[in-house]
Amino acid sequence: MTKILVIEDENSVRENLVELLEAEDFETIDAANGKLGINLALTEVPDLILCDLMMPELDGYAVLSTLEVIRKENLKSF
Repeated sequence: MTKILVIEDENSVRENLVELLEAEDFETIDAANGKLGINLALTEVPDLILCDLMMPELDGYAVLSTLEVIRKENLKSF
């Protein structure tokens, strides 16, 4: 089953996205902010990340940039 991580700070939007994805038989995990999203992305290893771009503290661009840096560092360690 495809696992999708939804990172969205607005509860209603996040809940609606999760509900729609689960109705289509996707496994979902969700995070209310960018920091939680990064942690879940590293521990749960989703197949796809849907990330809001405009969030307080850590916006979507910073989340995805951070994950890209971590991915590249992990590739270098092998």
